[in-house]
Amino acid sequence: MSMGNFNPDVLRQAQSVQKNLMRLREELKERIVEADSGGGLVKAFTNGNGELVKLTISPDAIDAEDLGLLEDLVVAAVLKSQEVANELQQSEMNKVTGGLSLPGLF
Repeated sequence: MSMGNFNPDVLRQAQSVQKNLMRLREELKERIVEADSGGGLVKAFTNGNGELVKLTISPDAIDAEDLGLLEDLVVAAVLKSQEVANELQQSEMNKVTGGLSLPGLF
């Protein structure tokens, strides 16, 4: 198809979706999700773009004899928070794109 035959409505729709996705990315920076591990001993807070923004560790989680457990709890909490952020991101992106899969946008 030549560009001369390109439907301008399709281009406008694509530009609108792109604008909405850029706005969504900015909004997701402000939305914080939380996940924990060890029954709440470690909590990870991630923004809607999957960036870790805060980590809390209960003093009860600290055992100098078993730092490996604490390390595992931190990793588990961070991974869970990133999964929740990804689910939020996908849900919000589906609202913008109408469920159309657009790989590589996030």
